[in-house]
Amino acid sequence: MSLNLAQLRAFVAVADEGGFGAAAGALGVSQSAVSHAVAALEKAVGLPVLSRDRRPRPTAFGEDILVHARAALSAATAITTLAAEHTGSAKGTVRLAAPPSVCQGLLPALLEHWAAELPHISVQLFEGEDDEVAEWLGNGTADAAVLVDPERDTGTVVGEDVFHAVVRRDHPLAGEAAISVADLADDPLLLSAGGCEPHVRRLFRAAGTPLRATHHVRELGTLLAMVTHGVGVSVAPGLVSALLGRELVLVPLRETVGRRLVLTGPQHQPWQPATTALVASARRRTR
Repeated sequence: MSLNLAQLRAFVAVADEGGFGAAAGALGVSQSAVSHAVAALEKAVGLPVLSRDRRPRPTAFGEDILVHARAALSAATAITTLAAEHTGSAKGTVRLAAPPSVCQGLLPALLEHWAAELPHISVQLFEGEDDEVAEWLGNGTADAAVLVDPERDTGTVVGEDVFHAVVRRDHPLAGEAAISVADLADDPLLLSAGGCEPHVRRLFRAAGTPLRATHHVRELGTLLAMVTHGVGVSVAPGLVSALLGRELVLVPLRETVGRRLVLTGPQHQPWQPATTALVASARRRTR
């Protein structure tokens, strides 16, 4: 019996993607290469591992070995990653997705740190709302992402912040040491319709105050422009301070709701060595 990682990788890809063509696309090889690799695996083990229906699925034996195939691929990736870290040979381009407040308030310092510590790795930045960032990481558009309060914490925390009121500098509340979200009731409220909305709703529940939004705004830049021009007030995370013009200020809130910002790679796919190196470097920096 002669097995190799290419055979196992092709088998796992077909099982995950649901077809030889989709697996080929995910692996960046031809469909015939995937077919030949799976056939070679079946010849090596002496049993079929995939049914050849319209949608290929693991056979009973294929199901039995699938978990071991995944473990073997993960182990190989881990070994490659450790070797790259120890030799300093991790290189390539990492497509990194993050929300606007993170791109402005957190990533510039991280990018400078990575450029100094990992000069052979370049970072290509994708800016999007929280849900877009998670989707890009899940579908492979991004290799890494800064996720807000992820359910599974497989990366490293690169920042935390709490929510503040956003008002014009000449607003009566601008000079207060701290206010309640209830104090915003006299002004039209601009609610972020992106990833911040659940946090804002928690703040209003904590204050026992109904949330009555006058405007629902998805783009953070648009929201801040509307506050600047006196359309209303808003609530936003502290990292937004990096985006504020001279006309706006953040006012601390007595109700406290925060965010955990986690740099991570894909949840269900092996991380490329460069992604692992970025996360490890960020972890060392935060320590």
